[in-house]
Amino acid sequence: MKIRTEALTKTYNLGSSRITALDNVNFEVNEKAFTVIVGRSGSGKSTLLSLIGLNDVPTSGKVLVDDIDASKCSGGERRKIRLHHMGFVFQTFNLLPTLNAVENVELPMALAGKASKEQREKATKLLEIVGLGNRLLHRPKQLSLGEMQRVAIARALANDPEVIIADEPTGELDSKTAKEVIALLLGISREEKKTVIVATHDEKMVEMADIIYTIEDGRLKLEN
Repeated sequence: MKIRTEALTKTYNLGSSRITALDNVNFEVNEKAFTVIVGRSGSGKSTLLSLIGLNDVPTSGKVLVDDIDASKCSGGERRKIRLHHMGFVFQTFNLLPTLNAVENVELPMALAGKASKEQREKATKLLEIVGLGNRLLHRPKQLSLGEMQRVAIARALANDPEVIIADEPTGELDSKTAKEVIALLLGISREEKKTVIVATHDEKMVEMADIIYTIEDGRLKLEN
């Protein structure tokens, strides 16, 4: 899946002020590459990921998915693209506390209408791949932060998406666990031949990147 933006701009009204979160951003994702976007808090990283992940629409400019202008798609069409072609990993994990690990991973497959047996078999396999084969029935509160992020990564892979979008995936983790999560995401990119886009300020993740962008005050720059 090809993703690129053209003159992408996002503004918000804050009281009587107008805040520009993204300013005329041109961004292109290389397929099957490990792409990192670096910037301070408030620089526009999360806004950019939200737009290319089709969770929001731009004020102006375009997000093109396989050369289709996604901003002209209906909400249902954008949801279908997200569900079947994209996987998401968040800093705060976004796991449902009432579901155990395997049920959390099954959720995207259930939304996609896959059979219950297929859901359970694949969710179990994915949790084994991320090293949690012995934690299938544990709920989030019974897991460490690193284990919760591993569940989130397994969930992101549930519908075999072409693109994984991760927003500060190591932000809540200690350095040792962060390294493990970085290795896991890098392995997904290299071994599973998936496009991985990560917003981060983690220097270790930047060192591993194929492509590095920096963002400051809503303006994006390609570094390599």
